[in-house]
Amino acid sequence: MSTASSNASTSHQMIPPGQWLGLLGGGQLGRMFCMAAQSMGYKVAVLDPAQSCPAGDVADRHIAAAYDDAQGLQTLAELCHAVTTEFENVPAQALAYLAQHCIVNPAAEAVAVAQDRIREKQFIAQLGLQVAPHAVIDSVAALDACSAELFPGILKVSRLGYDGKGQARVSSLEQVRAAYTAMGEVPCVLEQMLPLEREISIVVARARDGLCAVYPVAQNTHRHGILDTSVVPAHIPAALAQQAREAALALVNGLNYVGVLCVEFFVLQDGRLIVNEMAPRPHNSGHYTIDACVTSQFEQQARILAGMPLGSVAQHAPAIMLNLLGDVWLHSGQYREPNWAAVLALPTAKLHLYGKTDARIGRKMGHVTLIGDDAQIQRDVVHIRQLLNIPTAE
Repeated sequence: MSTASSNASTSHQMIPPGQWLGLLGGGQLGRMFCMAAQSMGYKVAVLDPAQSCPAGDVADRHIAAAYDDAQGLQTLAELCHAVTTEFENVPAQALAYLAQHCIVNPAAEAVAVAQDRIREKQFIAQLGLQVAPHAVIDSVAALDACSAELFPGILKVSRLGYDGKGQARVSSLEQVRAAYTAMGEVPCVLEQMLPLEREISIVVARARDGLCAVYPVAQNTHRHGILDTSVVPAHIPAALAQQAREAALALVNGLNYVGVLCVEFFVLQDGRLIVNEMAPRPHNSGHYTIDACVTSQFEQQARILAGMPLGSVAQHAPAIMLNLLGDVWLHSGQYREPNWAAVLALPTAKLHLYGKTDARIGRKMGHVTLIGDDAQIQRDVVHIRQLLNIPTAE
């Protein structure tokens, strides 16, 4: 897979600082990309339909338009030498259009695979990597063919699901029918629930020339389907970490992917490694790289987009990333500003807030990264949970 042929002559061109880079999406991932690119001397234009958004608020230019708006895409293409995306659900057609006018990565074809759970699982399996036992549910008739071995399971929409949304746990055919109806009878995947020992993820960066850089493996815990903490390096055997790295490299090379990609895995109780899903962008579990690595995942994204060399992914010290959801601001239905001074009094703590003014339950508002001695940051994350009234993960 590659960008359009019109880009062939510029596919290895380096874009010098001072030029414009473009971004589809205005969320917090885009905000952190903007900051990283600007620190390298680039100007960034963000296209997002919201009048105010985390990335648009810090970008050098905010084009307030829908992701498929022809005029907005034309403006972005005329201004920017290269464009990337901060989330996987941007229309692949928009990336394909932009690729006719400027450098685009990741390519529309690669994003289209990651956007669709059905295509994604087929692609992963074709590479010889293990996925969870599953069935494609694309019609009422397909429900009747479901194997009883898939129960208990999780029904997931094939497209537009994230942070536990668009999913339902099911233990019988009747529950699958009800969930499928509630989801609007859109294409879904029914996955068998597996005996998990832990969940891990790995961020990999691949440049235009095919060179790759693989970040340390993160060990993740979730609360209500949303990432709660990432501990890096993961507390797993070295052989398993190497297996995860090799799987991530197989995926980016198989896709001919250019950019930053995260691969999420299940580690089963019997030690097997199962590929859960991939995200064609920087990832929440990679936020620790801002403070704990020589090159953050966002700087890496900017380097790749500009055709610059990859940066070192070496980690300075052990790290824990703790997500801050809107719940932290809301107590008994009342808004209250958290005690940031107490958090920042901890010498291991680095605070990152995303500039969102509307705190809502379950909304990602920021994160704290703790860096230092492993035993110390384990104690400090417990202390921060107490300070901010954050429950322990599931």
